[in-house]
Amino acid sequence: MQTLLDVILPVFLVIGFGYVAVWRGLFPVSGIDGVMKFTQNFAIPCLLFQAIANIDLSTSYDPRLLISFYAGAGLCFALGIFGARVLFRRDWEDSVAIGFCCLFSNSILLGLPITERAYGSDALAGNYAIVSFHAPFCYGLGITVMEFVRNRGQSRRMVLRNVSRAMFRNALVLAILGGFAVNLSGLPIPGVVDDALSLIVRAALPAALFALGGVLLQYRPEGDIKAILMVCAIALLVHPALVWTFGTALDLPQAAFRSGVLTAAMAPGFNAYIFANMYGRARRVAASSVLIATSSSILTVWLWLSVLG
Repeated sequence: MQTLLDVILPVFLVIGFGYVAVWRGLFPVSGIDGVMKFTQNFAIPCLLFQAIANIDLSTSYDPRLLISFYAGAGLCFALGIFGARVLFRRDWEDSVAIGFCCLFSNSILLGLPITERAYGSDALAGNYAIVSFHAPFCYGLGITVMEFVRNRGQSRRMVLRNVSRAMFRNALVLAILGGFAVNLSGLPIPGVVDDALSLIVRAALPAALFALGGVLLQYRPEGDIKAILMVCAIALLVHPALVWTFGTALDLPQAAFRSGVLTAAMAPGFNAYIFANMYGRARRVAASSVLIATSSSILTVWLWLSVLG
């Protein structure tokens, strides 16, 4: 119970504050859209750029952590696709969009603050290692598979061009690449620039959590309940269980193990809806899955935190 009060509830109270503020008309939906654009396109990219530029790559990037997390994510993507196709008879495009909901954990808006509150800021190295590959891996895999099923019969060059165009218009991907460039080059970030980045970064997570609450108000849990429950089960239970299994088999260090399992236990991020909306496929499933899984994760994250100790 103490874990629930100290670690999880503060994060969800900020989300709830944004939800209630929009619900009661105290904050406009257009304002939420603006805050979300600020966090998604500026504040969170600054956070990722600064974190990756300064991270110790030799100690933070444990291949066992990345294998455990992304092998689990890839299997959940496949489970979501074939579950939607076989169990619910959705067409391939819908199935890929539903699979993407099972693939994309909310590693930033929920994973970072919950891990920080549970284990302290020094425990975030594994989270940042996962996050640095998260958008490129998930969007790369999701877009590649979607473009393949949408353009069956077209040349590989056309598919590759569509994938590359979508990837390199993503602010998170560009910030991550920039952080790696600075880190690997050894060039220091000028102090005044680093201070400016820090000012923006301090606003990133609280603003994003508040905006997430406002966005969730727009996601109505309507229709497709069986597909939605499948997504919630895979995202909240199967993915962290797979990371637990792989991490145990690979003998992951405790800090990396906790980061991997907790990040995998997060609900689908709003990028799941963005992906579905981008292709106009399974939008109701994606929107409702974000809402229901985010609400349900209050209890499931508590469960995983209790098991992790």
